[in-house]
Amino acid sequence: MRMRKTQKPPKKTPKAFSLNINKRNNKKNSPDLLLQLVLSIVIFALLFGGYATLQKQVEANKAKTIALSELVTDINAGLVKGITVFGEYVDIKYKEQSNDGRDIIKKTKKEARAPITQTLNNYGVSPEQLKGIKIEIKDPTGFKYWFGQIAPLVIPALLLLGIIVFLSRQVGKGAGGMQAFSFGNSRARLRNPDDKEGRVTFKDVAGAKEAKDELIEIVDFLKNPKKFINIGAQIPKGVMLMGAPGCGKTLLARAVAGEAGVPFYSISGSEFVDMFVGVGASRTRDLFAQAKKNSPSIIFIDEIDAVGRVRGGGIGGGNDEREQTLNQILVEMDGFEPNAKVIVMAATNRPDVLDPALLRPGRFDRRVVVELPDKDAREEILTLHMRNKKIESNIDLSIIASRTPGFSGADLANLANEAAILAASSKRKRVSQDDLLKSIEKVMIGPERKSHVLNKKEKEITAYHEAGHALIASMLPYSDPVHKVSIISRGRAAGYTLKLPDEDKKMQSRKEFEADIAVSLGGYITEKMIFGDVTTGPSNDLQVLTNTARNMVTRWGMSDSVGPIALVGEGGEALFGVGPKAKEYSEEVGAKIDAEVKKIIDKAYNVAETILREKRSVLDAIAKRLIEVENLERAEYEELLKEHGIDLSPKEDIEHNSIA
Repeated sequence: MRMRKTQKPPKKTPKAFSLNINKRNNKKNSPDLLLQLVLSIVIFALLFGGYATLQKQVEANKAKTIALSELVTDINAGLVKGITVFGEYVDIKYKEQSNDGRDIIKKTKKEARAPITQTLNNYGVSPEQLKGIKIEIKDPTGFKYWFGQIAPLVIPALLLLGIIVFLSRQVGKGAGGMQAFSFGNSRARLRNPDDKEGRVTFKDVAGAKEAKDELIEIVDFLKNPKKFINIGAQIPKGVMLMGAPGCGKTLLARAVAGEAGVPFYSISGSEFVDMFVGVGASRTRDLFAQAKKNSPSIIFIDEIDAVGRVRGGGIGGGNDEREQTLNQILVEMDGFEPNAKVIVMAATNRPDVLDPALLRPGRFDRRVVVELPDKDAREEILTLHMRNKKIESNIDLSIIASRTPGFSGADLANLANEAAILAASSKRKRVSQDDLLKSIEKVMIGPERKSHVLNKKEKEITAYHEAGHALIASMLPYSDPVHKVSIISRGRAAGYTLKLPDEDKKMQSRKEFEADIAVSLGGYITEKMIFGDVTTGPSNDLQVLTNTARNMVTRWGMSDSVGPIALVGEGGEALFGVGPKAKEYSEEVGAKIDAEVKKIIDKAYNVAETILREKRSVLDAIAKRLIEVENLERAEYEELLKEHGIDLSPKEDIEHNSIA
């Protein structure tokens, strides 16, 4: 597929499957429980801790507060009828009444420890003046008073004590609890075999026949360990699932646990390492201790390359914690008893970076490769994902499978879901074949951008650009057939040429790579030949073809001048290098690589340019039709070529001399 865009569209790698967490454990150990407890105690303290203060404010608001000197003046004037003392507070009852016939009550405050009579005497009130006034002393007692005095002190202490007790109990619960402050406990999620919801078996896994056959022995051992032990056989302690993202490695691990009916502990490699030194090793010990306690069981470590990379390559102390975690994993696996009945499964899409000690016999000694599904497997996977969807009776999934080479199981699941969404958005009750076909392009390239409208000139340039890709692909014998040509913007592409192989291929030859490079140059050469100028449209094509040519020289030994030498690794780094830019070859070899890359590209350029000049009339016809209809499906496109005398029967190899 060739796309006219400045940047390479990002490859979608949706996560194939997500692990279910035991819901019962979640309900019991939800972090919300602690939050609710703390909030309840805080609210209780706020409500009752200030009860005394609120009561005092309410009482004070009922009567006017006066100064003690004003009380003395009123007593000397003979206006006071009675005085009631409540600790430091004094209620004053006057002889006069208000307009509504109610007694006039005022308040004041006396000295803390002095009697009221002594206080008044100090202010000049004689005993004779007090004889006509009724003085009543009431000591503040009762529950409300003492609670208001004690609550502000006691309740905060009880709050702190309650939090400490609660957290200590959570720590004691181990991995099943919330693990507050228990950094060293394992964070693995346990799927109980009795939990039928979310259970996965081999019936839920389509394709991957060889991988399932390998794992059936593991299931048989977990179900009937005596059969193996009695004969002296030992089941592999570790099973490493290797494959591209989205191929179903996690699903296969869950299927093994579901078939065997044993506890399934799942954890990601990154969850072992934390900011605290030694935490990863502690969590590893805790995880294996739990698994042994509940054996037979399965431990599944997803993305194990996060902690399992080759040791000794780190710079500084940043990787010490990861290496300690890896060391503990190695010790735990090698320290198993022969019949511990605990199997460790792990998944990675980068087996090339794993430490050799991790893959030696006695640890991960069985390696199961989960490959991308072939055509038949893709049809099985599509059937599996369409079983719960309402579909039309005339859907042919074999056609969809043939048009999705290179799709992983996750890609196919996404395709089926996008088709259902498209049907629902169109207010139809069933998924049609057309929905699935449109979803292929949506998953591969992106959604159609209807708002991205090209002007007349840009539309013409895009049409010729894609026509150049398509024509060269149809003329070269080692290129895949063209399935669709479009100038409708989709994703990040202004237009695209979709070419797919008729059969799945596991290997690709040098001539096929050279044909791909020539096809990639088709848009660039066409723009230059037709318009006398070049736009930014071919930028992505140039990046792709340059990377292909360089890989041919440095990785695949497809250069006669450099020879069969691998100069870079699978990840693009130099072999045995200590960094992403380290080189294991000299500047002289580097110059020779650059010369060989240019030689390959120049040869493909000559081939593509010759075809376009010789078939100019066909190029114009394809571009004109694209401007009219915007989309050309395979049947219509091949009919157009036949009308202009292009024979699509098996083509002879076209050889052109390269430019030295």
